Amino acid sequence: MRQRELPELIELERLMEEGRDHFVSRQLCEVEASGQRLPVHVVCLGSNDPQAPAVGFFGGIHGLERIGTQVLLAFMRSLLARLGWDRALHHQLESIRLVFMPLINPGGMKLHTRSNPRGVDLMRNAPVDARERVPFLVGGQRWSARLPWYRGAAGAAMEAESQALAKVVRDELLSRKFSLALDCHSGFGLRDRIWFPYAHSRMPFAQLAEVYALKSLLDRTYPHHPYLFEPQSHQYLTHGDLWDYLCESQQADAGQVFLPLTLELGSWLWIKKNPRQMFSLSGMFNPLVPHRQQRVLRSHLLWLDFLTRAASAYQHWLPNGENRPSHYQDACASWYQGVVR
Repeated sequence: MRQRELPELIELERLMEEGRDHFVSRQLCEVEASGQRLPVHVVCLGSNDPQAPAVGFFGGIHGLERIGTQVLLAFMRSLLARLGWDRALHHQLESIRLVFMPLINPGGMKLHTRSNPRGVDLMRNAPVDARERVPFLVGGQRWSARLPWYRGAAGAAMEAESQALAKVVRDELLSRKFSLALDCHSGFGLRDRIWFPYAHSRMPFAQLAEVYALKSLLDRTYPHHPYLFEPQSHQYLTHGDLWDYLCESQQADAGQVFLPLTLELGSWLWIKKNPRQMFSLSGMFNPLVPHRQQRVLRSHLLWLDFLTRAASAYQHWLPNGENRPSHYQDACASWYQGVVR
């Protein structure tokens, strides 16, 4: 473990060891980077009831975006500390399952690249093609792994890391009546944003009413929260989005709700406050000043905790047959004016 020199992996494995009485962990696959074999882990805790709601927390899909992994590790560390004294948390975990994949692309993080060691951008790797025009390169390309945003060869199987994520989502989330997923990224804009599908189309996805109900619950509970809640398609479209792929595969199961969200941390704000970060590849995606990093790590714990509480009590806020149409109409008015008529 010391030879890996990957602090986030060392911290994750330390948490797995310290929390062995509460966490159930397993290795999903290994990837090679710089001659080292690096594991991809999943860690679960809480209810073993297959009908219990679940929340999946994912990070490190892009190796350059270390802060997303660090936010999830900070949350895991907080949960582990609370398990030593917080009876309310123990009671909550009797009725909900939490799933963590904080470091999906350890090879990319080891090599300081956005892609995995094979040069594939894992968030462009799913077999999904955009229905509308995507931006040049950024939307995903198949020309060369030497260029950014490479999707992988046409017709090839998804990368091992992508397959590992998809298997965890199918096994732990899509099999349940209600589940949420949060994927932590950084590198876009001056604000922290919560994105939801689609990335491959500007049309609303099937569970728009449920996303709007969650957003309304957040607004009522924390009216001064900092997040801009919006569909990813408001910013740009892409090919190969993993969450679109998993979301589409779930829709055939009537009566199940799966809400995949992305926390997109606004790294441009860190650059604005410290322009020297522009001259560092790491600084384009992560806060480099220690006190700013600490502020980021603590400022999102409330959002992560909110998701666990919302999932555990989903029956109390999820729209039902009577009010679902009004939620859908309000969502369309807020996010899809001119798209849905």
